Amino acid sequence: MALQSKWRYGFMFLGIQLVVMALLSREGYHRRVTYFIRIFRRPGATSLPHHNLTVEGNAMDVYSNLSNLFLKYNRRDNLPLCPKTSPFVGGPIHVSFPSRLTLANVEGKNPLVMHGGRYRPPDCEARHKTAIIIPHRNREHHLKYLLYFLHPFLQRQQLNYGIYIIHQAGNYTFNRAKLMNIGFREAMREEDWDCLFFHDVDLIPEDDRNTYICDANPKHAAIAMDKFGYKLPYNMYFGGVSALSPLQYLKMNGFPNNYWGWGGEDDDIGIRVSLAGMHISRPPLKHGRYKMIKHNLDQGNDVNPKRFNMLAKTRQTWKLDGMNSLEYELVSRQYLPLYANITVNIGTEKGLKTLIKAPPPQAAAKDEPIDKEAAKVPPKP
Repeated sequence: MALQSKWRYGFMFLGIQLVVMALLSREGYHRRVTYFIRIFRRPGATSLPHHNLTVEGNAMDVYSNLSNLFLKYNRRDNLPLCPKTSPFVGGPIHVSFPSRLTLANVEGKNPLVMHGGRYRPPDCEARHKTAIIIPHRNREHHLKYLLYFLHPFLQRQQLNYGIYIIHQAGNYTFNRAKLMNIGFREAMREEDWDCLFFHDVDLIPEDDRNTYICDANPKHAAIAMDKFGYKLPYNMYFGGVSALSPLQYLKMNGFPNNYWGWGGEDDDIGIRVSLAGMHISRPPLKHGRYKMIKHNLDQGNDVNPKRFNMLAKTRQTWKLDGMNSLEYELVSRQYLPLYANITVNIGTEKGLKTLIKAPPPQAAAKDEPIDKEAAKVPPKP
């Protein structure tokens, strides 16, 4: 009997150890923290500040605590200004890519986003209005992940925002910078935006303290990408994600239109900032972290062999090539549940070709004719 008791107590002790280990593991610890937070947030309990939802040293889920906003969807007039620092901002964000994610999933998790990818805080008047411009072609897989993270990321910052996908029609060589120029023009036709963020489709922000608002000078936001070891590759780098006010953008004549294929346009833009009498602003290194979705070089976006020769001439060309020389044809404008899709024909290096019909990123959406009704701004949330 004594031996059986020893075995019984031994198994009990081992079981207790396993339970303690589970509780102290990251997953178990998070579960316990979440459990106690739920207890504290019951009616009548003291409300915890949002930053306590993030366990020290660990990244939070980007949707944490946003469900509280869903109860405030009935906006009213004369709302107070949002605080200068949003109470939802919590710091590092956990970024992973669920294999079965769909746009319908993203839409379901963002019930306050209106058609055209528009959002306004439900309980206060936003201090900033930001348009997100995303050049796009054949990158639907990346787009759904960006939208999954970007919508709640922007909502955490209490911004009035809109997301514009600028979709290049046809199969001619891709021209990222020209699509950015088109995005600027089309977005400003719809709204008097304070700030425009020019955003690659494969970059996910990892810290919501990296605010998507403009600075006194053009801002380079993606300063610490994982592919560069979370370091700035070189001082004049201006790629990935950048932000400019309308005045800053026009002062540098926008982006170049003549970089066809991959490479060169980011450096050209950085040079333009300097030539226009401005300098590059950047967030702190720990805030400007981004994770890149791994992928191969896109078909139709081969390396531009002329990029170095073109960069050497930027001083002579920046006032001639940009917003003042932009040409394109609008194929369609659609206000989809998560973004405004603007499909354009931008032609080739030899000039603008005949209008090209091409399916938009979300083929199931109904296309809108290009007329005054289609050009109307969607109703504000």
